Amino acid sequence: MNDVYVFQIMSKLGVSGSWRFVDILGLEGEPLTAVPKPCCALMLLFPLTQQHEAFRTQQADKVSGDPVYFLKQTASNSCGTIALVHAVANNKAKMTFDSSSVLKIFLDETASMSPDARAKHLEGNKVICEAHNEVAKEGQCRPDAEKVNFHFIAFVNVNGQLYEFDGKMNGPVSHGATKDETFVSDAAKVCRSFVEREKNEVRFSAVALCQA
Repeated sequence: MNDVYVFQIMSKLGVSGSWRFVDILGLEGEPLTAVPKPCCALMLLFPLTQQHEAFRTQQADKVSGDPVYFLKQTASNSCGTIALVHAVANNKAKMTFDSSSVLKIFLDETASMSPDARAKHLEGNKVICEAHNEVAKEGQCRPDAEKVNFHFIAFVNVNGQLYEFDGKMNGPVSHGATKDETFVSDAAKVCRSFVEREKNEVRFSAVALCQA
């Protein structure tokens, strides 16, 4: 995953304005301080492993019922699109959309729907699916040569709370209080826990949604 890939999907879905994704070159130290501010969301790409699936099973009771925008992932290989929707939807007031933005229309149509209903509505949205498939052809969403599937999740600061959005779960996970000044380091701390669970695994990458 890189910022160009995410930007391509965002542009095709009609998100414009001064918010852009930038690569995060490391999850601690100088690379984090180099992330532009303000930053309102972070996306993490990581390999789906047995360790991760076991952790998610233990985490099932951590799901929050807070009123944030959450979308279930039911379509196969929807890759970064679900994470991007979570990042933008939960920062909708900050975003600028083209007049015919398909994502803005989708968010308006699904605002009062359940996570499962939103997933079904997304599956039926040909424009969003085509935008995802067009970018996916470049290989960003495909399993690697060893057949390891990768997964995207998003971290967002919603009203002073750090939420983790994973469409494979039944709802968002709250990681406690955060604020604009510490959001990047707070989210990166959670991301580091993903890395630490995977011994001898280095295939992680992250991007941040920042205001240019």
